[in-house]
Amino acid sequence: MSGETEYGADQIQALEDLEPVRQRPGMFIGSTGPRGLHHLVYEVVDNAIDEALAGYCDDISVTIHDDGSVSVTDNGRGIPVDTHKKYDRPAVEVVMTVLHAGGKFNKDSYSVSGGLHGVGVSVVNALSKWLEVEVRRDGAVWTHRFDHGAPEEGAFQRVRDLEPGEETGTTVRFWPDEEIFEITEFDYDTIVNRLRELAFLNSGVRIGIEDERTGDADAFEFEGGIRAFVRYMNETRTTLHDDVVYYEDQQEGIHVEVAIQATDEVQSSIHAFANNINTREGGTHLTGFKTALTRTVNDYADRHDLLSDLDGTLKGEDVREGLTAVLSVKHPDPQFEGQTKTKLGNSEVRGIVESVTNTKLGTYFEEHPDVAQSIVLKAVEAAKARMAAKKAEELTRRKSALETTALPGKLADCQTRDPSESELFVVEGDSAGGSAKQGRDRSFQAILPLRGKILNVERHRLDRILENEEIRSLITAIGAGVGEEFDVSDARYHRIILMTDADVDGAHIRTLLLTLLYRYMRPLVEAGYVYAAKPPLYRIRYRGETYDAMTEVERDRIVEEKCGGNPTQVQRFKGLGEMNPDQLWETTMNPENRVLKQITVEDAAAADRMFNVLMGDAVEPRKQFIKEHATDAEWVDI
Repeated sequence: MSGETEYGADQIQALEDLEPVRQRPGMFIGSTGPRGLHHLVYEVVDNAIDEALAGYCDDISVTIHDDGSVSVTDNGRGIPVDTHKKYDRPAVEVVMTVLHAGGKFNKDSYSVSGGLHGVGVSVVNALSKWLEVEVRRDGAVWTHRFDHGAPEEGAFQRVRDLEPGEETGTTVRFWPDEEIFEITEFDYDTIVNRLRELAFLNSGVRIGIEDERTGDADAFEFEGGIRAFVRYMNETRTTLHDDVVYYEDQQEGIHVEVAIQATDEVQSSIHAFANNINTREGGTHLTGFKTALTRTVNDYADRHDLLSDLDGTLKGEDVREGLTAVLSVKHPDPQFEGQTKTKLGNSEVRGIVESVTNTKLGTYFEEHPDVAQSIVLKAVEAAKARMAAKKAEELTRRKSALETTALPGKLADCQTRDPSESELFVVEGDSAGGSAKQGRDRSFQAILPLRGKILNVERHRLDRILENEEIRSLITAIGAGVGEEFDVSDARYHRIILMTDADVDGAHIRTLLLTLLYRYMRPLVEAGYVYAAKPPLYRIRYRGETYDAMTEVERDRIVEEKCGGNPTQVQRFKGLGEMNPDQLWETTMNPENRVLKQITVEDAAAADRMFNVLMGDAVEPRKQFIKEHATDAEWVDI
């Protein structure tokens, strides 16, 4: 490549020793659970993406092997293999064994780079039983191998010449260490969601994945970039204009890219990225975008007399209602807040994003008045609904419901006032609620029974939602507000456990509750405070022993292995209300025995899309989802 930037051993800078990684892995990858495990894959993929951002790579392949390993191959320049002057070792070995060693820290090699923690592939190596790397560069193929982070003696070698026409690049294959991770089985769908997201954010880069365990395979390449991302998220929504609004600009070395499309939905879906990292907590780039978006829409509406029948101007919540948007910034020196880098902190970015949006979006509106009017009229509709609710004193009801010091009468609160020790069981039905109140440990367990199915919040505005008594009870019990006023630091419980029956109705009620929590109290989910209880379906007794089974398969296994195929009794629980207080405590509430499933958000865009599929107005996407995922049901068209 003409004018290629120098990328050799001298561009590899090392900042810190690797020793702490295996001792405190959570500091470097967030956790040793599934999230941390999959982060290993993303860290290697991000290195390949950095090559793409630098203009040297356009094809990345991920393979989940049937031996428990994962490999990532790219067609970039290849990790340097010449001798590093400081360490007197091959540069590829330094990259793999020294924390923060890599070209990302040398702006002559990478002007922009990602990586969730910026700790480099050395952390992947440190947390793997084995790691193998193959480098194709300098006219040859080189290999190296590492054992629990340490280079194998004599493993670095030049194995052959490059074939004519053979591409340069790097392949990293690693086996995660079972002594470090709680589980070491990779989830195909989890990785697919992240790779699809990266392909949207990096137009023209092909990213493929293959799963040798199942034969599943996918490949993503989007020339439309984030415009295609917005279209993908709106596949399950009704859009108000065909064209996706798109603009980009660069100021002070910071690249800003935005895509927007309005829908007839109530919920907005706005996602912000910095250097390909999903900044779920937002940051200065998102603040600047929201501020400028509201100002630009108001300015256009005012100039074209579209607010004449509105008492006042449009608020941010009006403008964002039903809006799908992706904001992506690329910064040469991003400053992130928090260990997991989910919030951008660079103060200068806010002004730059505001400036770009004011100028570019304002110009787009003038050149595309039909699109501008669609967005403005949707916002005006939202504002009218908001004002009508205020005039009808709906917001007075909201204030009295949320600011009252009185807790709901049906809440059986716990004795402790320490939120970190408290847990709230949200229970389906009065009968189960009664058993739970009797069976609980009242020192730290609170019970809130809910009657019936709450309102589907995906389809309604907040004023309508707050008319629902059960929803108001839940919001008041949690004590942290709702919507834009929600403050997770005020939450009265750090474990909110949804306890519903193990049947279809129970699953539906749990989904309705999760939709409410995700749409209007999302920081609870992001903080890891939301759980789903898993009550057993069956209780098996044999020779004085009692066994609980969550599924029919587990029941059959227990009957065969524990009871020799001849149990004394097999009891099927039809619902939580059928259990007496002791049974409910033993099986579902006792921290020593219970099974809880923590609800987390790995991919906010995928979560947004799925909530809309399951709970939105469109029937066909939901029907298709059921067809694809129903295992024991036969679909009949009538």
